[in-house]
Amino acid sequence: MTQTSLPQIAVLGGTGNLGYALARRWVKAGYTVHIGSRGADKAQEAATKLSADVGKPVRSGTNRDVAAAADIVVITVPFASQAAILEDIKPVVGGKLVVDTTVPLVPPKVMRVQLPAEGAAALIAQKMLGAGVTLVSAFHSVAAHKLVTDVDVECDVLVFGDDKAARKRVIALAEAAGLRGLHGGSLANSAAAEALTSILIFLNKTYAVDGAGIRITGQLVPPADE
Repeated sequence: MTQTSLPQIAVLGGTGNLGYALARRWVKAGYTVHIGSRGADKAQEAATKLSADVGKPVRSGTNRDVAAAADIVVITVPFASQAAILEDIKPVVGGKLVVDTTVPLVPPKVMRVQLPAEGAAALIAQKMLGAGVTLVSAFHSVAAHKLVTDVDVECDVLVFGDDKAARKRVIALAEAAGLRGLHGGSLANSAAAEALTSILIFLNKTYAVDGAGIRITGQLVPPADE
């Protein structure tokens, strides 16, 4: 696939650790990336820094502006900010693929699983954005401080969504970021990965791990239609 045929990606919350790290990987892989933030100035600052780092142009704007401009919208904000971001972008993401990385961590007890009453943060996102948006959930258990470097990150990414073709597109994004993406099933299954993040934080502290991730063992043969 040529660079011109690659979808444009908006990373909302792209000034944060995970968003910036994913944006960096995708820019290096040849994607056109738009970094979004609540304030355009902050987004521009991050885009300028990233462009200088990788030697390629990076676009920027407010969250709503970049969501409107891109083909795929990736949400990388804390759980406390999720609802406000979704309300802000809802008018401009109809018909698009939205990738939600939100983990429902509730400080200060981030090592305790605290899933929302709706069952998962991803289910909240799908309900708020409506049926006109294809919602996929992924990138819950990747250590951002490793992802922002050029080292190989030995971590699998479980991808959840009710549309298999959409999951496949996000698996391609994971692979472009140097990770292995795996089908995790329906969007409701996102609850498992969202809960697992708290467990990984607990493991990091208990065993002094520098960013624990997950790896699925066994010989995984790609689905027949891959």
